[in-house]
Amino acid sequence: MKNQKMYEAGDKMISLIRDNYNLLQCLGSFGISLGFGDKTVKQVCEDQGVDTYTFLAVVNFMINGYREMDDVSRLSVATLLQYLKASHNYFLGFQLPFIRKELVDALDENDNLARLILKLYDEYSRAVTQHMRYEEKTVFPYVESLIGGKPLANYAIDMYSKHHGQESSKLRELKSIIIKYFPGDSLRNNQLSATLYDIYNNEEWLALHAEVEDNIFIPAIRSLEERSRQSDVSAKISNMIGRNQEGADALGEREKDVIVALVQGMSNKEIAEHLCISVNTVITHRRNIARKLQIHSAAGLTIYAIVNNLIDISAVKL
Repeated sequence: MKNQKMYEAGDKMISLIRDNYNLLQCLGSFGISLGFGDKTVKQVCEDQGVDTYTFLAVVNFMINGYREMDDVSRLSVATLLQYLKASHNYFLGFQLPFIRKELVDALDENDNLARLILKLYDEYSRAVTQHMRYEEKTVFPYVESLIGGKPLANYAIDMYSKHHGQESSKLRELKSIIIKYFPGDSLRNNQLSATLYDIYNNEEWLALHAEVEDNIFIPAIRSLEERSRQSDVSAKISNMIGRNQEGADALGEREKDVIVALVQGMSNKEIAEHLCISVNTVITHRRNIARKLQIHSAAGLTIYAIVNNLIDISAVKL
């Protein structure tokens, strides 16, 4: 399905489909309905609530294997998740049962080889279903938690194991047997040939689905994870600053005086003489300061004093 044309937002959607009819199912997975007239890709996507950049990234990849994107962070993870969920529903709910029915109609149920073919197909179906259910129960909820800004703990997209190779070996064996299996009458042979054609299309679709996951979905999730980590760090810094500001408000004036004296390099005795208080009182103030601010070093107190405008940096004894 490679035509080496890169589609853009201003191209007409009808042209994209006319050139690549295999994208019809892709439209359905994005939730795009037919009947869009001569509207452009951008107009159709905006009308039907689909992120244009993400749609084109997937489409151009499926058509030409195009992997380079201007900015992975521009991909809409929500749109990708919708696409993958709908693809699963289509494949598990329609495609797999449809091909099995074709096989049943094309094969003689009393033939041992026919029963073997159905057995192999059922094993293949179970393997694909197991993989997709794993994604739905494990990967998709994690992605939804990322989108919601509260990522699930103890998970990352790189922990996502890929099982696609396990299904392909079963399908290769199935196709090989079907090709060697020739029914006695031409009608049954025609039915089996048509089914085999659908199986090849099914295999191509599943391979593209896996590549979209590996080359678009997973990089988009990695980018979202990184943004989430940065946001978490920013939140922690903001929280820390907030606590410091609260701590500054909670400090008494005498405690602030003690901090200034400490930053200037005075000993406990010197501070006591400077503030006309006892050494024991200085020690008590220092203990309270450490408890309130959770700062236990002279360097930390120096930074705190400068940040909170308790002292000018020129007055600091280095």
